Amino acid sequence: MEYTFSYIKPTAVRNRHIGDILNMIENAGFDILSIKKTAFTTKLAEQFYAEHKGKDFFERLIEHCLSGSVVALILEKENAIEDFRTLIGNTTPSKAKKGTIRAKYGETVTFNAIHGSDSTSSAKRESQFFFSNLERF
Repeated sequence: MEYTFSYIKPTAVRNRHIGDILNMIENAGFDILSIKKTAFTTKLAEQFYAEHKGKDFFERLIEHCLSGSVVALILEKENAIEDFRTLIGNTTPSKAKKGTIRAKYGETVTFNAIHGSDSTSSAKRESQFFFSNLERF
C-alpha cells in the first residue's frame, strides 16, 4: 500500500464541496487515514510552496492558501500517488478530463479545488506540515 497527501483548497471549502470531493475520493478506492479542517499561516504556506518561490503565480497561490480553511488528508491505496493524480485531473480545470475533481469543482489554475502530492517524498514532506506523528495513521 502507498499513501499520498492532499488538501481541499479554500474555494472548494467555501463552496461547500467537501462532502462531494470526499465521496469521489472514497468511491475511487482510497482509504482516508487522517483528516482535519485547518488553515495555512503565511509561514506555512510559503514553506509548503517554497519550490515555486519566484514564479509569477507564487503570490496568488499564497494569497489563495490564506483565504480560508482547508481540509488536509492522508490517503492510502495501492498506487495512491499516480491514481490520485489521475482522479484530481489537470491543474487547469478547463483542461482536466471530464469526471475529475478539478473538472467538476475547480475554477481556475489557482482555484483548482484540490492539491495532491506528486511523489512519495512530497507526500511524506507535505503530510508532516499538517499532521503530527500521532495523527499520521
